[in-house]
Amino acid sequence: MKRTAVALATSTLLLPLTACGGSAEAGGGSTVTVTVGYQSKTINTVTAGTLLRSLGSFEKQLNALHDGRTYKVDWQDYATGAPITAQMTAGKIDIGSMGDFPLLINAARGKQLGKPTHLVSVTGYNLKGGLNTIVVAPESKLADLKDLKGKKVSTSVGSAADGTLVRALQRAGLDPDEDVEKLNQQPAVGASALSAGSADALSQFVAWPGLLAHQGKAKALYDGAQLNLPTFHGVTVREDFAEQHPAVLEAFLKAQAEATDYLDAHPVKAAEQVAEATGLPAEVVYLYNGAHGISTFDPAIKPQLVAALEQDVPVLEAAGLTGDIDVDSFVDDRYVKKALGTGYARRLAASPPATASEVWPKGSTKTRSFSSPNQLLAYVAEHEGGMRAAYVPDATTGTLWFADKAVWVADGKQLLPFVAPATARAYVAGHSDARVVTYEDALGRVS
Repeated sequence: MKRTAVALATSTLLLPLTACGGSAEAGGGSTVTVTVGYQSKTINTVTAGTLLRSLGSFEKQLNALHDGRTYKVDWQDYATGAPITAQMTAGKIDIGSMGDFPLLINAARGKQLGKPTHLVSVTGYNLKGGLNTIVVAPESKLADLKDLKGKKVSTSVGSAADGTLVRALQRAGLDPDEDVEKLNQQPAVGASALSAGSADALSQFVAWPGLLAHQGKAKALYDGAQLNLPTFHGVTVREDFAEQHPAVLEAFLKAQAEATDYLDAHPVKAAEQVAEATGLPAEVVYLYNGAHGISTFDPAIKPQLVAALEQDVPVLEAAGLTGDIDVDSFVDDRYVKKALGTGYARRLAASPPATASEVWPKGSTKTRSFSSPNQLLAYVAEHEGGMRAAYVPDATTGTLWFADKAVWVADGKQLLPFVAPATARAYVAGHSDARVVTYEDALGRVS
């Protein structure tokens, strides 16, 4: 395919290429070190990072190659995708995982430096965009995106969450460059800024919004799924590495598929394992990675996700973060198709699981699902204090959220949860008998 030259238009992304790391190379003719960059706290990449590492699936696949070499995996953990890209283009990371916007910057950076990379599989995705959320402090009076005019908003520039912020503000009639003061901060720094009051809002990717809400340090202002645009994370590989070590890349993708199947079959256990490895609360991990979580995991590169990348390019261009990007040449599904064989078509055609309300009882290794929020509320009211967590899908977007953090609306006998106040108000405006109620009131109505 034709490949166009790409130039980054901002020097802030030209990160130094001097950090430690090792690329895959034969040492003494018999040892190959494979360096994998991942983001442990970006928990919808776990099938290519935290969970994969915990299960040891990649190492097992490498040992099964029986090609006379000894393999060593060097796992390197980062907070965002930018340093992974810097290390990849320096030849110090072979395989990395990151979000959709960082993936495009990865493509642009690699092309610019003559070190091309390729998207070879997908980890977690949400077809509506629910992986990103804008949150404010619990006591904040801000109730709508338009209220952000003149305010300070923390995000990580060039991230998927930044893309959500830009698009959401534009849809609300605000100029992302003129009407808000954007603070370019790492997620942890932004979370601290929100708590300290030096930021009025925080736009971030999984799992930060859910973590802060769970901790009582934030409440949702905007559900990214309101954009109704797919967002996802994926696996990128250096082109030279893929060409030199195709069997190693295939082993990685087979291991990723194993980790995906494990997560789908054992969602609670997987959440506990990721929690143990990352220090995140298991309840937060499950919000995103659970049986009905916000993330759906599948290595297949779905057409909807490639189309989403195409729509992301103009946003990055407008922000001066990249030039034009040839998405078709960046996406390379040959390796994952070969790794998954006949199972690839099945995965490609698979749909996300249906949304459902769900509780995680204390002391239990299993969760319980309900067909309606009313049924969940009745169960919670009957088992007061016995819940480790309760989750409900937004009545408009389907985004799962903590039941006690949701905005509840009573419409006759029906009780409806929403992630953000604006969507709840929009529902009330269209239903004459509906009104916003507290979580406690909602529980009282079913007991």
